[in-house]
Amino acid sequence: MAIILNIETSTKNCSVSIAENGNILALKELNNGNYSHAEVLHGFIKEVLQKTSIELKVIDAVAVSKGPGSYTGLRIGVSAAKGLCFAINKPLISVDTLHSLAHSVSIDEGFIVPMIDARRMEVYSCVYSANFEKVRAIKAVVVTTNLYDEYLNENKVYFLGDGSMKCKEVIKHQNAVFIDDKFPSANQMAELSYLKYKKSDIENVAYFEPFYLKDFIVIPEKKKSF
Repeated sequence: MAIILNIETSTKNCSVSIAENGNILALKELNNGNYSHAEVLHGFIKEVLQKTSIELKVIDAVAVSKGPGSYTGLRIGVSAAKGLCFAINKPLISVDTLHSLAHSVSIDEGFIVPMIDARRMEVYSCVYSANFEKVRAIKAVVVTTNLYDEYLNENKVYFLGDGSMKCKEVIKHQNAVFIDDKFPSANQMAELSYLKYKKSDIENVAYFEPFYLKDFIVIPEKKKSF
């Protein structure tokens, strides 16, 4: 049996869960459009522990969303997770934010493109198959009309996350499907962190840092032939 505390703060959604063997026991999250993590995170941790009558000292690990995402949000989440691990001498598990976000949808075929908003028309994104295998590495990109054509020309592509909202007016392909109101959550983290726990895939608490992406790739538009 493994009881894991999951912390997600990479976007405006501040989310905390307690899970046993990957199954959610309690979940608390807030997405009010602001980065209020510094004010509410520790209260959320206390609340999920109280809801489950679990003492912090008996949990088996702390999992944190490692990024990419908001610089400040990631720093708050990682700092809290590392502090807890030091205090109770438990292992730290990091979960890929985009992988976790991709698991918020289920499709039979096609591709899943989770996107996290960066700035202007920039996003952090990745491409997954229907069974969550990574088919394109995580990149920081500037969204253009033909950016995902190699996938859109093959099958349906499901875009989700706060970064996808600003792509609707740019990506007009008939195979593009935009799913609203999906954010990285400690809900989806639960199963992923448990899988890593079983493999003893843990981080060095002292030296672990969030995964930042700062160099954006601009992919030029293909010239139209007339």
